[in-house]
Amino acid sequence: MVQRFDVGTRLSEMAVHNGVCYLAGQVAADGSQDISGQTQQVLAAIDALLARAGTDKRKILMCQIYIKDLADFPALNAVWEAWVPAGHAPPRATVQANLAKPEWRVEMVVTAAL
Repeated sequence: MVQRFDVGTRLSEMAVHNGVCYLAGQVAADGSQDISGQTQQVLAAIDALLARAGTDKRKILMCQIYIKDLADFPALNAVWEAWVPAGHAPPRATVQANLAKPEWRVEMVVTAAL
């Protein structure tokens, strides 16, 4: 059985199947903030979704990060490294990308175990 959360006409924010949680791309609600602020918002959204599924960031299997400007990479990493629990850094990929809204600086897609 597939369990979907916050189902819309275009996408669901999260789906759970066979003990794995799949999150849609998470972006900042307040696009006026800099990369650090947006990254903190995205990570808080990930925490909240994972909690709803009954899991947490220690069980992230993979994170894909899309960043608008590679000059923001060090600041993104500083926020990320403060957020990830020691010994639980997941596999991760970061790529430069044009995001759907010009004010978005970062988007993250997470897959986690339950």
